[in-house]
Amino acid sequence: MRAEYIGVGDLARLGDFASFDWLESDLESEWHRPPPYDAHAEAALAEFALGLDALIVCHGSPRITGSLLSMTPRLRLVGELEGDRLARRIDVAACSARGVVAVDTTQGSSYPVSEWALALMMIGLRDAGALYRRIINHEDVPSGDTRPDLPFYRRGELEGKTVSMLGCGHIGRRLIEYLRPFKTPILVHDPYIPIETADAIGFELVGWEAAFALADVVVCLLPLTPATRHRIGRAEFDLIRPDCVFVNVSRGAVVDSDALIERCRKGDISVCLDVFDPDTIPIDSEIRDLPNVFISPHIAGNTRASRTRFFELMVDEIDRLRKGYEPRFQLSDRTLANRAGDPPPPRG
Repeated sequence: MRAEYIGVGDLARLGDFASFDWLESDLESEWHRPPPYDAHAEAALAEFALGLDALIVCHGSPRITGSLLSMTPRLRLVGELEGDRLARRIDVAACSARGVVAVDTTQGSSYPVSEWALALMMIGLRDAGALYRRIINHEDVPSGDTRPDLPFYRRGELEGKTVSMLGCGHIGRRLIEYLRPFKTPILVHDPYIPIETADAIGFELVGWEAAFALADVVVCLLPLTPATRHRIGRAEFDLIRPDCVFVNVSRGAVVDSDALIERCRKGDISVCLDVFDPDTIPIDSEIRDLPNVFISPHIAGNTRASRTRFFELMVDEIDRLRKGYEPRFQLSDRTLANRAGDPPPPRG
């Protein structure tokens, strides 16, 4: 695990301004739930962290709880390398109550995910998945076809298309940067974003239904929470207009798979998925056979560079704290509300 996450250069960079040590921990760990409570593991971690200013945790670590923090009064920062951006391994409220900064740098994978989202948008607009299916099935596919009834000819270029994002965290904001050269109007539905962020970054905040009805491309970036499971269903797919492209690079279970398949059967939209529900698509699932669906097997965030970037960004955060700066990737009340599926704090 250490070799996967820790770049030698970043470790040396940390050593330039801090001393550090390691503690091995192998608790059962899954991205979608907190690790199980283990009193022995918590006591061992508390003893290890007693004289530390910062503590970085990842896969296998016990949860950072109020009890543990009470035993480590010197701690100023707790960082998470593998929290799926929702910090299930850190009690953020307990950190806040004790003045400990909680930081999550797993958004380091937002770089490749946003790149792949951009690629899927283009694949969908050009109907590339359907064309590739025909080619590998040895069908006659004319070269340079310009018949006006062809989906790729009608949908055309990304330039100037209206792009709607469902959720706009780190992936969405990076995707907005990638979209700037294409001059795409950008709509965002995300009740957890402060209203001033729209002006600062350059997008329009819209309601839930408008996010589907007004776009040429809809990109799903919703985290999976109790409030978002199967949040996108028949009503939402009925709002999507013909020739729209629907992209999902977040979690498969935020979409009702039956409703998605039903909409895809009409053949008038293009769907590009990096995720599906269930996450490993059953061999006999109809989604595999629909010609207007392009699928990748949940690979958007999986690059060697993204794994070491988690620690690279964490070293940056510790350095900022050392210099008296505010860390950039702090977990907040909005993070907690989003994770729980609770209503967001008031905008303003």
